[in-house]
Amino acid sequence: MKRDELGDLAAFLAVAEERSFTRAAARLGLSQSALSHTIRRLEARLGLRLLLRTTRSVAPTEAGERLAEALRPAFDGIDARIEALSALRDRPSGTIRITAGEHAAQTVLWPVLERFLPLYPDVRVEIATDYRMIDLAEGRFDAGIRLGEHLAEDMIAVPIGPDMRMIVVGSPAYFATRPVPQTPHDLTAHACVNLRLPTRGGLYVWEFEKDGRPLNVRVDGPLIVNDMDLMVSGALGGVGLGIVMEDQVTAEVADGRLIRVLEDWSPPFPGYHLYYPSRRQPTPAFTALIDALRYRRP
Repeated sequence: MKRDELGDLAAFLAVAEERSFTRAAARLGLSQSALSHTIRRLEARLGLRLLLRTTRSVAPTEAGERLAEALRPAFDGIDARIEALSALRDRPSGTIRITAGEHAAQTVLWPVLERFLPLYPDVRVEIATDYRMIDLAEGRFDAGIRLGEHLAEDMIAVPIGPDMRMIVVGSPAYFATRPVPQTPHDLTAHACVNLRLPTRGGLYVWEFEKDGRPLNVRVDGPLIVNDMDLMVSGALGGVGLGIVMEDQVTAEVADGRLIRVLEDWSPPFPGYHLYYPSRRQPTPAFTALIDALRYRRP
């Protein structure tokens, strides 16, 4: 394969992943006209239409999808081997891109990075916060952080935090005029703060379990949010009951600003894991970060 042909394939993959000539051109450091010329040249050489272009969007054709699927692991392998050359240096180097939810980034990832980055001055970490399940290859991420119960089977998962717990809380002002719920079924008679899921757009169904028996409850109330901090604010303000991560409201429960209920219906579940494709060849920098993040039970 000629050198310019390899460059044309890399340009096509960028457009296919970004679904935009503008973003792909910025990623590649090219002008849009030069990138368009490159794609037309590749299509002419292959005799295939690879991209469907409209005034508003760009999408791969069936042939384009097949080509992108073939190219992605090949280019990922090249990138990994180039980064692995940093093993010949005195210290790890390179960029590590991670996707994580905001809670995970703040509570698990950042405390480690605060210590890790000064030790490895040639390593750069990019964090993209997003609660959706992101395709690592499509987003060109090296790894993601999600709860252990939500990981795909083809991923290597490394525990980086303790087990977690979702708890139901309400303010003293709220309970001044309403009874404390004794079972999750009682929540249907309470005002609750609903959470809009970023993945499918539906409302989160509150999940409980006791003695190995799961129970899901659909709640109702005057407030719907898509952010856990706003859920806490709603509970503190007496708008309704909220279901939150236990560590989010440790201080508020301790000082009495929030009252915890249904404790025996809130068992722990697997905490945050760092996950990455099993086919990935970790670079020295990535290996060092995994070791720093790995959770070691006390």
